[in-house]
Amino acid sequence: MVICSFLVHPIPSPAIPAVHHDSISAEQVKLLNGEPRVILSDLKEGVTGVTGYIFIAASPKKVWDVLTDYNNHKHFIPKLIDSGLISDNGLEAVMFQTGKTRIFIFQKKVYIKAKVRGEYLKHLYFQQISGDFKVYHGEWILEEYQQGQGTFLTYKSEVKPDFFAPQFVVKYVQKHDFPGVLKAMKKRAESTGLSDTN
Repeated sequence: MVICSFLVHPIPSPAIPAVHHDSISAEQVKLLNGEPRVILSDLKEGVTGVTGYIFIAASPKKVWDVLTDYNNHKHFIPKLIDSGLISDNGLEAVMFQTGKTRIFIFQKKVYIKAKVRGEYLKHLYFQQISGDFKVYHGEWILEEYQQGQGTFLTYKSEVKPDFFAPQFVVKYVQKHDFPGVLKAMKKRAESTGLSDTN
């Protein structure tokens, strides 16, 4: 799934092995308190790299269901005003999102239409087909923790708007808006009534 947090949602990275409770990293230990972490980087030609992490006390199945619930993202993700699934052939889905953000006295509405494909319960890759970005691609990575007791969710993206926005502005928006996206995913997955058999 894509998240319009500027709207911003990397180039697919190699698969990360499943995480077991006795082999988590020091970084993941810090995430167990449920607070998100967002890291920003300046890439070539004005592209911004965004990496986000959060621990969710729900199984990868529940987290996956939230990530791919495109028709309902607008109901629980902050600053999204519309979202939906356009098509799904079983191998690749096409979805859209419209979001808005405010920086200082300015407000901007942003639209993306993206194709999404994935490896069930492990990775979800997305790439803009059309919309308000010159560069917009990324992935979500799910890592199981303690036999379904929780999931480490990682988000990676590269983004560059197709409208005037200095890189420091893009970074400011991401730093302030994207933690709310991760927290919304966490809250939704932890509170959902869906069972793993649904």
